[in-house]
Amino acid sequence: MRRFWAEAIGTFILVFAGTGAIVINEISKGTVSHVGIALTFGLIVMAMIYAVGDVSGAHLNPAVTLGFWLSGRFPAKLIPAYVGSQIAGALLASGLLRLLLGNHAHLGATLPAGSDLQSFGLEVVLTAILMFVILAVSSGSKEAGMMAGVAIGGVVALEALFAGPICGASMNPARSLAPALVTGNVQSLWVYLAGPTLGAAIAVGIFPLLKKDAA
Repeated sequence: MRRFWAEAIGTFILVFAGTGAIVINEISKGTVSHVGIALTFGLIVMAMIYAVGDVSGAHLNPAVTLGFWLSGRFPAKLIPAYVGSQIAGALLASGLLRLLLGNHAHLGATLPAGSDLQSFGLEVVLTAILMFVILAVSSGSKEAGMMAGVAIGGVVALEALFAGPICGASMNPARSLAPALVTGNVQSLWVYLAGPTLGAAIAVGIFPLLKKDAA
């Protein structure tokens, strides 16, 4: 049970801090800024990897859990409990933000600035890059280690910095599902469920090219 609590708590903190930054940025009329939001996401991911990485692996993301399973590093029997814990933590965070701050900025829901297909393509590529880095720096199915948090948090911040204004740079179905359900903004939700899932699968297919025998 410890690992499931770790995933729920870790994802709650991730969504509360990350989407909370978006909400507070609107309330404060831009005080946090786009750069601040991107850094908040990167920093909280980094912090949660160090906080719960040794307990659950700090997946905090259904796409990452799927990626670890596809790579043979994670047992299929734990997927429902991990994903359920992640979604529960995210929903609790969005619900609490609405209670505390009101329905500002759609509670940080990820909504395409252009077409759905454009954001879908971006989410696929962004998540593929993120999952590729995770596979490279993690040990088994655990995002843990001295530099894993810095590398993974850095990628999250980097991708949010340049792609956030277009697609929201979710890379995480749970992070997008929660505010969408709590606010009712589900019109483009498929983008943020399917895109990261496909991106993670692509990264798993590419990663073996790094192995010595691949040459």
